[in-house]
Amino acid sequence: MSERRYLSIGEVLSLLQEEFPDVTISKIRFLESQGLLDPERTPSGYRKFYEGDVDRLRWILQQQREHFLPLKVIKGRLAGDDDSEPAATTNGGGNAGTGAGAAVSPGRSAAEPAERPAAKAGSRSRRPAGAASAETARLFETGPDPLDSGPTSANLTIDELASASGLPPERLAELERYGMIAGRPVAGTVYYDEEALVVASAAATFAQFGVEARHLKTYKNFAEREAGLFEQIVLPLVKQRNPEARRQAIETLTELSRLGQSLRASMLRQALRDHTGGR
Repeated sequence: MSERRYLSIGEVLSLLQEEFPDVTISKIRFLESQGLLDPERTPSGYRKFYEGDVDRLRWILQQQREHFLPLKVIKGRLAGDDDSEPAATTNGGGNAGTGAGAAVSPGRSAAEPAERPAAKAGSRSRRPAGAASAETARLFETGPDPLDSGPTSANLTIDELASASGLPPERLAELERYGMIAGRPVAGTVYYDEEALVVASAAATFAQFGVEARHLKTYKNFAEREAGLFEQIVLPLVKQRNPEARRQAIETLTELSRLGQSLRASMLRQALRDHTGGR
């Protein structure tokens, strides 16, 4: 851990990404919104992850990856709620006789209870928005909320953004020219938020494969078209101008965004099937 004894959310991501390539800042935020994590905050709102928080997050990610447990079950185990345990079933990818519900920690036998990080006092529990049907809720239960950006934990100058993302300032300028990132001027200095850091970090990795900012504009175009479609769907709710209609509009947008993510992933897999051997 660093000398200041805690890590930022970006540093936690860098620490865990090699072990869990699919983890993202959005997913960490989502786990926090569901009450599985409860990091402290600085007076300015930045998350502070101590060693116990990182161990807890690592354990949660292991349960999802190795035992395919839904968040409800993982949360119950963190809280020591035995009622959350699902009936043991045979898991073709796990240890014989253990089942997906057993979630035995590495190095333990099936007869021993899996160790879990202690639950922090005052942890929050909020149900994810959306999911018009039980089947949809099941399909997207472990995915991050695509609309929940949470309180920003980045407020970076152009030089800080370049250092954090690994993308030179001139490349960042290209991203801004193509509308991929946008700064916010404050007292003569332009600051960039966490979404700019996400885009810049992705662009830096794309650049390693020879993909330039002008190529990435395609993603922005897709997002804007998708947003336009969703806006048409929720427009009747938005026009009602009352809290209940607004809540329903947000839930609808959340579910549509999740469905869109799933559909895009499927379309991409199909398009690349010839290059991946049908995987």
